[in-house]
Amino acid sequence: MHELIGDITLCILFAWVLGLLAHFTRQPLILAYLIAGFVIGPFGMKWVHSKDSIHVISELGLIFMLFMIGLEIDLKKIVRAGKVILFAAGGQLVGGCLLGILFFWGIGLSMGAGRFDALYLCVACALSSTVIIVKVLYEKRELDTLPGRITLGVLVLQDIFAILFLAVQPSLDNLQVSVILISIGRVGVLVATALVLSRYVLPRLFHQIARRPELILLGALAWCFLIGEIAEKLHLSREMGSLVAGVSLSTFPYALDVTAKVTTLRDFFITLFFVALGMTIPIPGPSVIGLALLIAAFTVVSRVVTTFVPLYLMKQGLRASLLPAINLAQISEFSLVVIQTGVIANHIGTETSSAASFAFVILAVISTFVMGKSDEITRALIGPMKKIGLRDLDHGQGEAAHEGGHEARRIVILGFFRAASALLAEIERQNPLVLEQITVIDFNPNVFRTLADRGLHVIYGDISNVDTLLHAGIGKSELIILSVPDSLLKGANNEKLVRHVRTLNPTAKIVATADLLRDVNDLYAAGADYVTVTRLSDAHELYTVIEAAAADLLGDKRAEMDALLAERKEVLP
Repeated sequence: MHELIGDITLCILFAWVLGLLAHFTRQPLILAYLIAGFVIGPFGMKWVHSKDSIHVISELGLIFMLFMIGLEIDLKKIVRAGKVILFAAGGQLVGGCLLGILFFWGIGLSMGAGRFDALYLCVACALSSTVIIVKVLYEKRELDTLPGRITLGVLVLQDIFAILFLAVQPSLDNLQVSVILISIGRVGVLVATALVLSRYVLPRLFHQIARRPELILLGALAWCFLIGEIAEKLHLSREMGSLVAGVSLSTFPYALDVTAKVTTLRDFFITLFFVALGMTIPIPGPSVIGLALLIAAFTVVSRVVTTFVPLYLMKQGLRASLLPAINLAQISEFSLVVIQTGVIANHIGTETSSAASFAFVILAVISTFVMGKSDEITRALIGPMKKIGLRDLDHGQGEAAHEGGHEARRIVILGFFRAASALLAEIERQNPLVLEQITVIDFNPNVFRTLADRGLHVIYGDISNVDTLLHAGIGKSELIILSVPDSLLKGANNEKLVRHVRTLNPTAKIVATADLLRDVNDLYAAGADYVTVTRLSDAHELYTVIEAAAADLLGDKRAEMDALLAERKEVLP
């Protein structure tokens, strides 16, 4: 017991020290935890060498990690997922697994007779890292863009796929239809039990203790271990049970409260899991390094093929098809969970496990940098892809523009996001005839199709590209509106766009948007005729709300807003 406490102390200390180093060098924290485990483990300095300690630390971390993954799976979002996300995820998962089986079996990895190295690797390579992707997309403010939403939707469905694999995984040694059906039946019993209890029993209990944070936390942990033990009795794993426990809790009213209170504890045990995983990684030999490089290369190539192709065939355009493929091109931390369950079940060898861990590290580092440059990479690839015959959504616009068919109209809106969506709705409400004088230029395929279906003049293109503006014919327009703030623009900012537009059209009236007050004068100096500062209009609206509340007229104010919202049909709701 004392040895276990000392081992955990070393794990946390080294994870913190190397985590600080990773933070300052902008590397993934998971990478720091793996290295910390390797340094103090039996293959490093041998400060932690007890197999029992490593096993306990790893299993606790794994249980809490899967519990939190379950808590963050939103079943309602999966139900509401559009066909684009469903088909993209389906194509990526099915295609990735088929290619994976063929590739890994083809290079000589085992597939049968109690060893399933090829199968585990194909599943591991089909999953992408939620931790890395969400972190980078959040920093780039791309979570709410179309490629961002597609990426997140695919991630959620990948988690569901991993859950199904973990349900079948204990029966791989005797993989028959009846055995699979029994395994799925056991999972069904476990899920049904958890959902019924979380729907009809837990809400009443949590309602009674809602004001006692320590009991909320304790109740969540008790729930996690209870469902884990039920899973064990059903001949499933405790890890599977903790995942189901998290998913079932995600559907009930106190999920956010539970998540907030368990997050700190989750981070502690997730850190322990990855440190413990690092302890199991031996010093790699040439064969392990070679296999790791093969796994990493296959993951990148297969992800581009299986993600880009379905999206492109669904006419999402080259950019919106490429970006999710780039975003998803790494191995998931969930993949390490899958691999670890295979090691515990003696389904895969140590060399395969170590190679998968090294591939995860390689791709975690590379992917972080590549995602940061994804816009530049996409722009560099689109030109060559068009030259080899791949059509983008702007196919045919160039010829039509020369004939005047796609030339921009009197009013041009460069970039289309929520402000532009609200503007079109307001024009439609007050003076619909003005819509006939407007051209929108944007590279969101959903915006392109929706506006075209509504009869508006829309040109597909990247507004940060001067050639796009030139071919669109904005040189003859009279009013050009830039409504997208700098924080959401890709490859440019409002000042740069104003200068480009002013060069192409010296006489047009240009309206730009400023994020910061200090940007206003720079935009005027660049050639803008008017600069909007959305925080000022927001402040005015909030002030009228304060006045209405003071006069006890907030109900009337809300009724006005409800009436206004009821009659609006925005492109981006």
